[in-house]
Amino acid sequence: MMYRCLFLLFILSTYNFVSAQSSDSSIENDNVLRIKRTSDFVITGDGNSQNWESAKWITLPQRETGGAVYQTQIKLLYSDAGIYCLFKCDDKKITATLKGDFLDLYNEDVVEAFFWTDEKMPVYFEYELSPLNYELPILVPNNHGDFFGWKPWHYEGDRRTHHATHINGVNEITSWTAEFFIPFALLKPMSNVPAKKGTYWRANFYRIDYDSGTSEWSWQKTRTSFHDYEKFGTILFE
Repeated sequence: MMYRCLFLLFILSTYNFVSAQSSDSSIENDNVLRIKRTSDFVITGDGNSQNWESAKWITLPQRETGGAVYQTQIKLLYSDAGIYCLFKCDDKKITATLKGDFLDLYNEDVVEAFFWTDEKMPVYFEYELSPLNYELPILVPNNHGDFFGWKPWHYEGDRRTHHATHINGVNEITSWTAEFFIPFALLKPMSNVPAKKGTYWRANFYRIDYDSGTSEWSWQKTRTSFHDYEKFGTILFE
């Protein structure tokens, strides 16, 4: 009887070990982007802070080429207070006339970041920033493709984002950069927030450009729209 119990315990422990290994392996292979931890730093718009040196550039594939063909790259970092994002967008023409926050910035040149903190809830945070440094931060409930954005309330103090942009080029434009910080305090009461070492979120990153047509970039390819959250990739906070 004792040998049977020991054998069963061995089988169960082996099964649990293999299951855990299989689960970890599937996570590791699911387009995981690892984000390094940093101390907090000042957002300037040009991405010249030394803190960014610890992060690698990630090139976003260009999905739609109805307009110009450019390169778009991103970097990510996080601190105890929030997550930092940096976009570098090659460009020769800035299409941006909207001068105000919470406008339809996606109708002009823009970069966007989507953070889905908990897969059990179809609610994610969307952030857009234009070359003129106007922002659109919204919370998006998405019920099987039926979605709409909600503005933040008491958007002040430690709940306020930090953001800046910089257009590069003297006689002619060569690129523009967008740098922003999203505080974890702004994401309350979303679950799995604040992020810490070992935390996984789903996310995606986009750019739209309107030079002589529409061009689009995305880290992970979606099926119908940028709000196809089931196709988001995975980010791991290290």
